Amino acid sequence: MELLPDMLRLRLMLNHQLRNADHVPVVKFFTPWANATWLIVDMDPDDRDLMFGLCDLGLGEPELGYVLLSDLEELRGPAGLTVERDLYWRPTKPLSVYHRAARAAQRIVEPD
Repeated sequence: MELLPDMLRLRLMLNHQLRNADHVPVVKFFTPWANATWLIVDMDPDDRDLMFGLCDLGLGEPELGYVLLSDLEELRGPAGLTVERDLYWRPTKPLSVYHRAARAAQRIVEPD
């Protein structure tokens, strides 16, 4: 399975053009072997590797920041497990709401 299909890349790059908006995340990535999760809202069209969103490495300190798509694609867990895209996740709130909920819970959670 392709981690980030073209349709989602286009949505992320469009969000990048509207940088001051509080976007609803476009995609959720996670590690099936650990507690790392990324909610991504935009991708730099000039550097299609650079993405921005809510990053939670499972250490109790989720934060807004940048992540490289290539780093997620190369990450390997036990038995060769890879980062996955949550195919069933349907975001309903803007990133700021996910960020506040994650900071309060010390991990990414679905906000009320």
